[in-house]
Amino acid sequence: MGILIVLLCSALILAGCTGTTPSQGVNTPGSGTSPGSGTPVSGSPSGTLTTVPTDILPRVNEVTVDVGEKDYLGIIPVIFQGGFGMNSVKKVDIKLTRADGTTETATVGTKKGDEVELQGTRGSGSARGPVDRVEVWISVNTGQTYKVADVLREYRTRG
Repeated sequence: MGILIVLLCSALILAGCTGTTPSQGVNTPGSGTSPGSGTPVSGSPSGTLTTVPTDILPRVNEVTVDVGEKDYLGIIPVIFQGGFGMNSVKKVDIKLTRADGTTETATVGTKKGDEVELQGTRGSGSARGPVDRVEVWISVNTGQTYKVADVLREYRTRG
């Protein structure tokens, strides 16, 4: 019986020592962020668009929002695909930051297949065009907001 108690105490002590403390500036699962809170990664040149890590959704809130590729007209489609937690989603906010620094916000519906098209920047002819940033947040019925996408979209030429 004494050996069992020693083993049990050892297991509890070792189990408590395996966790890690998250570093500052990183979104922890379920921490949520507010729209517009993304900041450029340190060391990036001024005016360069960068992305930041997104939140990990709890299983009860898991949904998919697809940010499509920018077409040759500069249009970027954003589609709500639904998922396990789609009934808890109250709002889907989108922010487009263009290469010139201008922004556009939009809201996409919360039914599977709802879509919004954002007008990004265009290139000229066959030249490689500028890069735009698209950020997506979902708000759920508990009042929490999660950043679910933060991507860069480059202009695609016809060729």
